[in-house]
Amino acid sequence: MLLVDSSVWIDYFNGKETKNTLYLRDKADRNRILIGDLILCEVLQGFRYERDFNLARNLLLNFSCHDIAGQEVALLAAENYRTLRRKGITVRKTIDMLIASFCIQHNYELLHNDKDFDVIEKHLSLQVFHP
Repeated sequence: MLLVDSSVWIDYFNGKETKNTLYLRDKADRNRILIGDLILCEVLQGFRYERDFNLARNLLLNFSCHDIAGQEVALLAAENYRTLRRKGITVRKTIDMLIASFCIQHNYELLHNDKDFDVIEKHLSLQVFHP
């Protein structure tokens, strides 16, 4: 399964043509795409206009939505964060640690455009999809 991060969805809805948004638009297997509750919130809170919000909401809710944070993932995210800190690496956003840890726990691939995930991929077992 492929979890698509808010960084890709935001670029997608802003009309940015990147390798990730083009993959999402043209090649991704829609049955393989997941969205997380935290990602859904991050993406939708950025819409200024009701019409755009509703269009995006309807599109995103066509995908399987999973609860990302919970006790198990929170504990794993804390452990992963501490592991990286011991290596001198600080991930800037807690939500990124939660998303990465969720993917690691479930063996899901992550499609993203956020450099924090690059270091998590390098030092932990995060599987990143590279189109």
